[in-house]
Amino acid sequence: MGINIKEISSKNELRGFVKFPDKLYFGNKFYIPALHKAELNTLDENQNPEFEFCEAKNWLAYISNEIVGRVAGIINHNYNKKTNKKYVRFGWLDFIENERVLQELMHAVETWGEQNNAEFIHGPLGFSSFDASGVLIEGFNELPTSFAHYNFPYYPKFIEELGYEKDVDWIEFNVKVPESVPENFVRIADLVKNKYKFHSAELKNKKDLLKYSSQIFKLLNDEYKDIYAFSELTKKQIIELKKQFISFLNPKYVSIILSTTNKVVAFGITMPSLSKALQKSKGRLFPFGFIRVLYALRKNDTADTLLIAIQKEYQDKGINALIFSDIMNTFIKKGITNLETTRELENNLKVKQLWSRFEHKQHKRARCYIKKL
Repeated sequence: MGINIKEISSKNELRGFVKFPDKLYFGNKFYIPALHKAELNTLDENQNPEFEFCEAKNWLAYISNEIVGRVAGIINHNYNKKTNKKYVRFGWLDFIENERVLQELMHAVETWGEQNNAEFIHGPLGFSSFDASGVLIEGFNELPTSFAHYNFPYYPKFIEELGYEKDVDWIEFNVKVPESVPENFVRIADLVKNKYKFHSAELKNKKDLLKYSSQIFKLLNDEYKDIYAFSELTKKQIIELKKQFISFLNPKYVSIILSTTNKVVAFGITMPSLSKALQKSKGRLFPFGFIRVLYALRKNDTADTLLIAIQKEYQDKGINALIFSDIMNTFIKKGITNLETTRELENNLKVKQLWSRFEHKQHKRARCYIKKL
């Protein structure tokens, strides 16, 4: 049977693109559907501010008029300018267990990249670091964190057979929350507060979070600028991210560290896990998905880490102990017993050292591949 690769040209095809994984992973207890509406907005050049500096194409693979695979091709011009390299990215990659389907999909992206003078193709990556990244290569029997993407074990094997090689790996940990905040954390936190005259922001509601949000994103841009695949967030992106994430955040699960002049010098953001709620919601917030999400935000035994950033001059000064003393207190009060870390680069030794102070295990690994065109 022949494989037909079709570039998406209609909203109906885009909906098929977004919903294809739901069919592919039907019945799989580890797959978490992405929110369909959010995915459609991300892939819509009229909705996603990242199209100001990105261009993209999406393809579907068909066998006998049935969708059997999908892939997106993305050129992030800001990132290419920053790195002075000509990359094309592939993302939103899903396919049945058929090597030829993957081969045809990747050929479409590679050809488009070559037409735009790309020298390398890498991925899976999205438009920005806030989109799902990486192919899962370890941890196929683990539930992903709230916004991660699951894939079958045959993905990495088939990708590597097409000549793709490891570029970077991200790893994830399960960390057991102790019954009380460790004494050494409390001691270090007090020392840091006294030495640098820092204090934790009082966060009672989402308005308090919004008050510091501009400083948070500025610090994020400053401290993440050298991280793999990150490009500086624009004003429009920041506005959109505020809309997307602030509504989901519980201020009690956030720590913001301030100087004597109330300047943000560090922050840590976590949230109760939405994995099971999103899984039950099957990609839809309404009519009942939103209720499940609200319940998960209020009653849960698992939390996900999202972001942490510390101003460069204060790194290695014990501020992470101050951040996690704040958040650990919330975990203990709210009955959180497990912390799931989102994907962090395997060479991020500072974060790995932080988890080493607790009972933990590294249980998932995802890979970004690269190939010279």
